[in-house]
Amino acid sequence: MDITRQEGQGVPFFACAHPAWAGAAHGFSTRHGGISPAPMDGLNLAASRGDDPANVAENFRRFCRAVGADPGALVKNHQVHSSIVRAVTRADILPAPEAPGLFEGDGLVTDVPGVCLTIFSGDCIPVLLYDPVRRAVGAVHAGWRGTAAGAAAQAVKALVERYGCRPENILAAIGPGIGPCCFETHGDVPDGLRAGLGPEAEEFIRPLDTPGKFSVDLKRANARWLERAGVLPERIALCQACTACDLDTFWSHRVQGEARGSMAAVIQLV
Repeated sequence: MDITRQEGQGVPFFACAHPAWAGAAHGFSTRHGGISPAPMDGLNLAASRGDDPANVAENFRRFCRAVGADPGALVKNHQVHSSIVRAVTRADILPAPEAPGLFEGDGLVTDVPGVCLTIFSGDCIPVLLYDPVRRAVGAVHAGWRGTAAGAAAQAVKALVERYGCRPENILAAIGPGIGPCCFETHGDVPDGLRAGLGPEAEEFIRPLDTPGKFSVDLKRANARWLERAGVLPERIALCQACTACDLDTFWSHRVQGEARGSMAAVIQLV
């Protein structure tokens, strides 16, 4: 399965085009197609960037229309770089598209049709999950701390325990995020991955010529966590796009700091 660049009503996004995903409206946003001014110019979807709330609301309406989701049914977390996963229902839908999430956590799961799970990223790895058999979905924000803690695997566990999903039926999409080409770190990140994945972490860590510096592949590390949780490798789609490499398409916290907008990923049972 591949994640491809698509477009709806003039708004570009990335998503899985495979027919198996047909029951879940989903997508990973880019910086294009919105109305926010510089330095958030384009499709800023974060309420925390100093943008006019009216711009954020309109940007969500445009993005959700593009992917076929409902901007009036968004559920968000207050992301804290954790492995906390929250099960939600229609009672958790926010009053307006621009409203921020209040509950601390980095993962959301539901089996309620129409509830639109929403997570944010700007280099961190967004992961979307869909079980077409049991009809349940999940969304995870995995920075390096969330990756080290196995946030994606925790979301699979929540789908299994709460909704009776079978891991082998779950589809996973790992969206645009910083790649190993640009994610240069000190030893804390490799140490975190080793604490979570053990010896398997070494596959995703490459020492650089500068002493004490490493390149880390967070996307493939998240794929390994999903496999550990029982998701079949052939059902995991991984987007190769690097947010730090392609500033024409994405925003990057690593490159641009706080003077930027934020991308989002959404998924909703239809």
